[in-house]
Amino acid sequence: MAVAEGRNAGREHMPTVIADELHIVYRVHGAKGGKGSATAALNRIVKRGDSPGVRKVHAVRGVSFTAYRGQAIGLIGSNGSGKSTLLRAIAGLLPAESGKVYTDGQPSLLGVNAALMNDLTGERNVILGGLAMGMSREEVKARYQEIVDFSGINEKGDFISLPMRTYSSGMAARLRFSIAAAKDHDVLMIDEALATGDRSFQKRSEARIRELRKEAGTVFLVSHNNKSIRDTCDRVLWLEHGELRMDGPTAEVMKEYEKFTSK
Repeated sequence: MAVAEGRNAGREHMPTVIADELHIVYRVHGAKGGKGSATAALNRIVKRGDSPGVRKVHAVRGVSFTAYRGQAIGLIGSNGSGKSTLLRAIAGLLPAESGKVYTDGQPSLLGVNAALMNDLTGERNVILGGLAMGMSREEVKARYQEIVDFSGINEKGDFISLPMRTYSSGMAARLRFSIAAAKDHDVLMIDEALATGDRSFQKRSEARIRELRKEAGTVFLVSHNNKSIRDTCDRVLWLEHGELRMDGPTAEVMKEYEKFTSK
């Protein structure tokens, strides 16, 4: 790994995320026909216990790893293997049942379902999204055109001035990625964002992720696109049934994963 320059020199081996025997458990209420009334929900909260109508889903099971500055880490695995759950736990959006997650800096989670306001224009969403990430109004203004150009949503018309509800799912996802990628992140987590758009946008996204790594951030990428993982990541975590099956260099892990999926 190349040594980062300037303010990042000597920091490339600093941990950014440590997961220590992390377990995440979802509780699904009313799984066996329990009543869904507000009174029943309040009773569950007051009792603070698991009633007979609660089903537990053990989504992440004892996962441990350490991520370092300058790494781009792919998360792979079958549907329901716990990839997105792990990202949400790192972002602080899900509590641990047991174990711990430690982060250095502010993790930012970007998913295709990231909340932008459908009734507002793309322009307003760029401004509000940038401010929500901690950028100043001056920074948003300075990077506004770069964000729009990167997303490519204006290539076939002035869509940036239209409400988000008029966008296709691909256009909306590209705009979300473009807003998030405009800022340097300590830890940036991308959930399937590169699966949208044409190959030209995917190449721009992959190039931007490489830039973020050089700026000493850490990038996590969840994708079912093996080529995007190979082109973007130098390390891969492979999850199955919530367990960490393999952690290592991209080429080694992808080789074993593709053997597994071809059976």
